[in-house]
Amino acid sequence: MTDGNRRVVAGVDAHTDEHHAAVLDESGRLLGTAAFATTREGYEQLIAWVAGHGVIDRIGVESSGSFAAGLVRALQERAIVTVEVNQPHAHTRHRRGKSDPIDAELAARAVLSAVASAIPKYTAGIVEAIRQLGVTRASAVKARSAALNQLENLIMTAPDELRVELARRKTLPAKATLCRKLRPDLARLGEPAPRRPSLRCAASPGVSATSTSRSLSSSASSTASPASLPRARPACSASAPCTRANC
Repeated sequence: MTDGNRRVVAGVDAHTDEHHAAVLDESGRLLGTAAFATTREGYEQLIAWVAGHGVIDRIGVESSGSFAAGLVRALQERAIVTVEVNQPHAHTRHRRGKSDPIDAELAARAVLSAVASAIPKYTAGIVEAIRQLGVTRASAVKARSAALNQLENLIMTAPDELRVELARRKTLPAKATLCRKLRPDLARLGEPAPRRPSLRCAASPGVSATSTSRSLSSSASSTASPASLPRARPACSASAPCTRANC
């Protein structure tokens, strides 16, 4: 029978699909271990299961900023004291072994002994929304810089006529605008280095290089049968922008 006055401490070993929890009493005695799904219902079941052993004092959680972010939010909504726990030391794992229930128990013992006392970051509200926007923007800026650097290297080795055509623009973003208008010339697929598709893919991150290469491969294979070769459409250039009729 559960003692309603007994205070308990829990530890959670977090994973992608399943959280393992362990409960200790104030004397450090292990009361039980269990696994719960990483869903809203699973969080409710985990909290109810821990509360079934006594009054919840604190809960220590591993990976509070990643795998256990949803669980931490559920605990904070109920004003349950949550503590961030680091992974067990390698020496401890060597002595006790490596398993999810053992890691959950070690997390609970770290909280009980006050070895772990850090409060997890609050991952809800306007602050978290701004942080996610900052991370997304930084990633987009990095990808844009990498694409422009790649485009510059491709232009260096492009055929003379294409380099002269692109030289009319002085900045890389302006050159990228011209490259986005380029289309493959089906009449020149036999050349060793078809530059137009490569330049277009580098200038347009949204254009899939895989789909472009597949379309070129299918066009190249059809050249074995002249009757089956589709009518070649005029290739676009900087002087002849793309229109629905020729692209």
